Amino acid sequence: MLNPKLRGIVYATAAAALVTGCGADDIASPGTGGNITINNPAAPPPPPPPPPPTTVVAAGACPSIADPQGLTNAGTISGPTGTYRICQLPNLIKVSSSLPKLAGVLYSMNGRVNVGCDGGFTAPTSGAPYTSTTIGCTTPLTADTNVTLSIDPGVILYGATGQSWLAVNRGNKLSAIGTASLPIIFTSQDNVAGFNTDSSQGQWGGVVLLGRGITTDCNYGTVAGNTCERDTEGSADKAIFGGTSNSYNAGRLSYVQIRYSGFVLGAGKELQSLTTESIGTGTVIDHLQSHNSSDDGVEFFGGAINMKYYVATGADDDSLDIDTGAEANIQFALLIQRAGKGDALMEFDSNGAETDTPRSKMQIVNFTGLQSQTSPDNESNDLAATLFRGNSDTTLVNGIIATPNNECVRMNGSGTTPATLVARSVALQCNATKFLGSGSYTATQVATNFGTGANNNNDAFTTSFSSLFINGANETAVVGTNPTTFSSFFTATTYIGAVKDASDTWYAGWTCNSSTATLGTSLTGLCTSLPTY
Repeated sequence: MLNPKLRGIVYATAAAALVTGCGADDIASPGTGGNITINNPAAPPPPPPPPPPTTVVAAGACPSIADPQGLTNAGTISGPTGTYRICQLPNLIKVSSSLPKLAGVLYSMNGRVNVGCDGGFTAPTSGAPYTSTTIGCTTPLTADTNVTLSIDPGVILYGATGQSWLAVNRGNKLSAIGTASLPIIFTSQDNVAGFNTDSSQGQWGGVVLLGRGITTDCNYGTVAGNTCERDTEGSADKAIFGGTSNSYNAGRLSYVQIRYSGFVLGAGKELQSLTTESIGTGTVIDHLQSHNSSDDGVEFFGGAINMKYYVATGADDDSLDIDTGAEANIQFALLIQRAGKGDALMEFDSNGAETDTPRSKMQIVNFTGLQSQTSPDNESNDLAATLFRGNSDTTLVNGIIATPNNECVRMNGSGTTPATLVARSVALQCNATKFLGSGSYTATQVATNFGTGANNNNDAFTTSFSSLFINGANETAVVGTNPTTFSSFFTATTYIGAVKDASDTWYAGWTCNSSTATLGTSLTGLCTSLPTY
């Protein structure tokens, strides 16, 4: 047994041996040179903003507006998103007025609502007073009433009856300027009440802009005499359009949804989400969604139209229709039809008025048209995904038409100079037939007009979308055509289709979603519901 002194020497020697045997690479905690750094966790992020209310509480009253008739307090209406105060617009808005966005307020249209009195073919003067036929306009006009209805971002308006529609008469304007985060919504009473499904449609009329542009196929006057005017299709009370100014300014629509429109006004005649009638290039239209119109998504009669950023979902007739001498430039368009429903993606003509001029002229660039399957309506009417006929001239640039179960293009030849087609950088995914001809056109002539293999056109394309409509590898590989060579209105692009890639999100946020198309994160939610912001 070691004595205490010797035991201490042995222990100290053993400890020294252990430290010596570790070596530099074996020290688990070599130290920090005297300074110790402690990494505290980052401060927690601030809490997210509170979510919008899940239900709305009706406002106590309706706001005042400039028009002396004011808004009628029509009680309340309830639905899944809450209860709202109904503020009914007068049938004739006589003074420029604004509709503010207020919590718990909806604006309703009970029948036809007129913005101003119709000012006639040309603006009335003291030397030539004009008696308007617009309801409620009984005093002869010596000048345009020049009424502007302004609608604030986020406002919701609805048609209280099937015959409700908004008519912006000649000499007056609509200023419906929403924002990406607060779009303006025109819809139906059933949408407010929560009755709608993804197949609902045709529950009110829609929005109609009437102007003084040039039109053909006259109800009054003649094309030759430069006095041609027309009536709005099916309107029991006259809503007349036409004139000589293709620069006419009917106002502005930006970041607007128009849902469940298209009610029948007369035998075989319906309004669509947006109907333009002889408006001009002074009118601004951009960021417009038409959803589940029972007729066309939009239809342009006469005049001259410039439009960018258009989304048509679920139209029961054509997603885009041009008629009676309209001249239109459209860029960035998504045309998406419901499965088994709808007629054509596009129909351009002049309503059988083959000798009338100007000819209907459409230039549409950076578009994507999707028709997943044929429908009975298409098979009994236009037959193909697009129909170009009558006295019309069509230019397609940087486009994609994906209709794998249907023909892509039909042209009908009639008149001395039949309809014409120019295609540049257009990709078609069709059934085996691809093209149809009628009248003086054969299918072979239509195929020649399209010109696959030239001008970057391809009628045997296979889509590779990374989602429903976002370009994939095959789309990206197609060389685009600069559209500014066709009109200075167009933005220069180098790609085909409406949506370049996943970072191109012009269509998202301000639109509503449905089973027809999920358009990305929506600030307004499903089309069958109302936003509660």
